[in-house]
Amino acid sequence: MRTIGLIGGMSWESSAEYYRLINEDVRSRLGGQHNARSLMATVDFGEIEAMQRAGDWDGAGKALADAAVGLERGGAGLIALCTNTMHLVADRIEAAVDVPFVHLVDTTADRIREAGVDRVGLLATRFTMEMDFYAERMARNGIEVAVPGEDDRTAVHEIIYGELTLGVVTAESRQVYRRVMADLVARGCQGMIYGCTEITLLVDGTDTTVPVFDSTRIHAERLVDLALE
Repeated sequence: MRTIGLIGGMSWESSAEYYRLINEDVRSRLGGQHNARSLMATVDFGEIEAMQRAGDWDGAGKALADAAVGLERGGAGLIALCTNTMHLVADRIEAAVDVPFVHLVDTTADRIREAGVDRVGLLATRFTMEMDFYAERMARNGIEVAVPGEDDRTAVHEIIYGELTLGVVTAESRQVYRRVMADLVARGCQGMIYGCTEITLLVDGTDTTVPVFDSTRIHAERLVDLALE
């Protein structure tokens, strides 16, 4: 079994979800007392979030690349970034290490294609919904991404940063997400990407009428596939 290197801390709640999903999957596949061999480098989300607000993507990229180098030196046989938004700097991380970097967007796109879906709605942080890196990478995989309107993007983003990353989950916010997803379905979306690792703390597959692609779970399953190859 290869050791999985996880760059976490963005937020720690989502990193804990990665750890849980990976180890549950390994136990399911191997049985008994098995769990994954893993290392996690936990960055300070307060520092990363300040860089996001300042648009200091170079600084954030360096910080995450340094974390990846530390994981490789510690024995990781593959590297994953436990956040959607910071895949904006995935190229920096990939260039810094010699072991495989498992890209979350490509992994999610593979699952969407397997389902026969080619137009999806995206719920994520404002950075992920509005910057080109996510939609363009999906387009390279033959998938069209639609995002909510301006006011709804603001609501989705503020719930992530003001509530979910702080461990706060409310029924009112769940209703907001349900309404936003219903609007995306009405606009022709055949599936829904939960494109932020905290979103599944709030909603699941029962909250929309179309197939849900939980990027966190899909990514975790792919990491286990590769670790056990």
